[in-house]
Amino acid sequence: MLFEPLKVGAATLPNRILLAPLTRARAGTEHLPNELMAEYYAQRASGGLLITECTMVAPHTSAFVAEPGIYSAEQVQAWKKVTSAVHAKGGRIFLQIWHAGRAAHPGINGGAPTVSSTATPIEGEIHTPAGKVPQASAQVLSEAEIPAIVAAFVQGAKNAIEAGFDGVEVHGANGYLLDQFLRDGVNNRTDAYGGSMENRARLLFEVLKGVSAAIGSERVGLRLSPLNSYNSMRDSDPVALISFLAERLNDFHLAYLHVMRGDFFQAQKGDVMTPARKLYKGVLVGNMGYTAEEAAQTIKAGQLDAVAFGSSFLANPDLPERIKAGAALNAPDPSTFYTPGAKGYTDYPALQSA
Repeated sequence: MLFEPLKVGAATLPNRILLAPLTRARAGTEHLPNELMAEYYAQRASGGLLITECTMVAPHTSAFVAEPGIYSAEQVQAWKKVTSAVHAKGGRIFLQIWHAGRAAHPGINGGAPTVSSTATPIEGEIHTPAGKVPQASAQVLSEAEIPAIVAAFVQGAKNAIEAGFDGVEVHGANGYLLDQFLRDGVNNRTDAYGGSMENRARLLFEVLKGVSAAIGSERVGLRLSPLNSYNSMRDSDPVALISFLAERLNDFHLAYLHVMRGDFFQAQKGDVMTPARKLYKGVLVGNMGYTAEEAAQTIKAGQLDAVAFGSSFLANPDLPERIKAGAALNAPDPSTFYTPGAKGYTDYPALQSA
């Protein structure tokens, strides 16, 4: 089942093995894609669809110091190296468009304030060029400021298409800005963007509507993580939240819905995939800890349409070929996940050279 074609919006995928979005922090402090990144993604072009790392839609919203952006003409031109390299290998690639919200920090962004649905900071510390510092309290976005956020996502999507991407994935997961509005453990607003699920989802829906109008809904995916507690996230009823979202998202006719099934820290548990499958009528992608065997079984059972692989695809540039051959997998090296340079990035051996 993993090697059956799948129509995803405007694209037809040759297999159902997707590269999950993985922050790799190789773009430098100018947030510019480069030749090394082009090589990395091209190495993985045999995946049914590559989803890039989170990519900034606005300046001064960095959470990782060296992640890429898509808000300047220079970045658009630089990304063309990546998309051209992937397409030359016969691949398909979506850009994950992203606003970090309160996960950004003034110490990384030239003193620019952090914004969110709430003033409450993420717990703990963050790495900045000056070392580890406490997470920052955020400025609460006013209703009047929200249209500019939507516009940044829309322009980011337009820029992505200009840069040669086949589509975009809107990042609504993992405790970043859109997720900071979605989940009631963080969103304590009392205006039109807080309280009910409808209100908390308002910003997400406005972004999806705007992006879809700009580039076509068939080129738009969405990632959600209703259980993940990363970035100090909680929700009082994650199953109800994914049920509400899955049903409402049918109205948007997206290319796919990408759902993370668990929590990095096991703080929240529950089955969010069953209601997502039951209520969402489009292409459903699952993510988090799937083996090739489980992925194939889950797709065969009709519970998912495709699976996004993270660290296993990071460490195995030819993951589809290895799965098909039943070959052993390279082990990922976490010490190089976010470090500069080729080590642990483009030097994992392919099967024929292993």
